[in-house]
Amino acid sequence: MLNLELNTSSGLSRIHVSESMENLKNIVDPSMTILLVDENVLNFHNNKLEGFKHITIPEGEKSKSIENYSRIFAKLLEIGVDRSWRIVGIGGGVTTDLAGFVASTYFRGIAFGFVSTTLLGQVDASIGGKNGINFEGYKNLLGVIRQPEFVICDIDTLKSLPLVEFTDGFAEIIKYGFIKNPEISDFLEDNIEAAFNQDREVLKKIVYESIKVKVNIVQSDERELGERKILNFGHTFAHAIEKLHGLSHGQSVSLGMILATRMSASLGLIHSNVVDKLTLILEKTGLPVKADLDPNNMAETMLKDKKKAGDILQFILLEAEGKAIVHKLKLADLKKILNDLC
Repeated sequence: MLNLELNTSSGLSRIHVSESMENLKNIVDPSMTILLVDENVLNFHNNKLEGFKHITIPEGEKSKSIENYSRIFAKLLEIGVDRSWRIVGIGGGVTTDLAGFVASTYFRGIAFGFVSTTLLGQVDASIGGKNGINFEGYKNLLGVIRQPEFVICDIDTLKSLPLVEFTDGFAEIIKYGFIKNPEISDFLEDNIEAAFNQDREVLKKIVYESIKVKVNIVQSDERELGERKILNFGHTFAHAIEKLHGLSHGQSVSLGMILATRMSASLGLIHSNVVDKLTLILEKTGLPVKADLDPNNMAETMLKDKKKAGDILQFILLEAEGKAIVHKLKLADLKKILNDLC
């Protein structure tokens, strides 16, 4: 097991890479803990969670809704959960986002932790304290930043993931390589076959190194006032793609990173060979690098991005592989840029 600590103003979060979810009972008191568990995780791993009360979370982004949020609150009250209890979200990013938001707003905030069971969740969604739900189709429009007490990244649960869901996680891993640590993408490029064959040591290293990048960034800028913004590389495009085309988060981030890197090249910030390298490694992992995108629809959707400030939209671009910057774009120029890129 590999351990990391994320220490911020909102609390200390202990991250355990390659810990088994069976050890959850050694971390928390089952009699005073309520689990919010993804329905698929419950089907595969119910025997590892004996002794805990739980609320089942349906799979998919639809669970991050006001209606489901209200349903969970009603269940918590029915069970008798109070401030002395703890909530643990078990599943992928949808479940941990939802569990963290519920815990942070129930009785004005009770203790919580995560058991992350997807690759995307382990390297990104469960780390950093961003918890939220969607509103009227816009991702994470309602949310808080509050750190979980602990995160268990159970590498063995990745074996039960569908291939598409497993592949999704590599978009965020590749992101870390291109914004901060090129050694991650180089290692992945050399070990993609082993990773897809569920080589435990390869996956453990990839997950650990990815989390380490995110921990260092969040620790220096928890509230996203500066450096943390670079974690949104590709995401301004991706959120629009996800909403308009119904692609998964990882697939949308893959396309978003391609657009952001091409935008970087068009502005003369990087050489086109960085675009080529990103394209090649995304293709090797089976993530998309091309799509038929409507620039007008993209622009209209991006105008509602929660990171918009007045008539300025922020993009994360590259000055080099491993070096990301914040680039401000006037909304008036957005459609022209999108026409060129799409």
